[in-house]
Amino acid sequence: MIITIDGPAGAGKGTISAFVAKRYKLAYFDTGMVYRAVGLQMVLSGKDLSDVAAATEIAKNLTFPQMMELSAHKDFRSDVGSHAASVVSSYPDVRAALLKMQQDFALNPVFADGSAANGVVYDGRDTGTVICPQADLKFYIVAPVEVRAKRRCADLLKAGVDTNYETVLNEMKARDERDMNRASAPLTKPIGAVEFDTSLHDTAQNLADIAAIINKKFGL
Repeated sequence: MIITIDGPAGAGKGTISAFVAKRYKLAYFDTGMVYRAVGLQMVLSGKDLSDVAAATEIAKNLTFPQMMELSAHKDFRSDVGSHAASVVSSYPDVRAALLKMQQDFALNPVFADGSAANGVVYDGRDTGTVICPQADLKFYIVAPVEVRAKRRCADLLKAGVDTNYETVLNEMKARDERDMNRASAPLTKPIGAVEFDTSLHDTAQNLADIAAIINKKFGL
């Protein structure tokens, strides 16, 4: 069972992906982590985010342990990390360097402890269009940008990040613009994907509706 869950920042992909992975006992691959890792390493190394060559070199040498170490950094999911990830993910050479690793995971998905899994949930922005277009089921998760910014701001403040709604909203609008208009793999709804608006109901109802779609698709 291979399921891809795409959509813009703050739409609810992570919550849905984690739920699906746990409920159906699937491996979980957050593809945004690889770009956050490269972007944050650029920042920590004092590199200019516009330095494509430096970003590409970091991407080529990124290892899973390094990615996990960087994921523990306070800025990994802050505005700093989000901005850096969005910038470096727009570079074709960076995306090419990280693509094979992400695609190969579907061939032999494993859980965090290294044990084999019977399938995978991909969480990202091009999982159903580029990374795994052969997925059994594709979702495209959406919500108005104002709703997404409000959610993200609340999450960041809860995590102790010094920010505010206007800052998050402006960054999210800029990120949407970059993601949807980048030269390589722009954010688009995958062919055959189920579009799902998370702003219409609360989290519990959204997860129940997602599960119903999956159960119907796979006859569960």
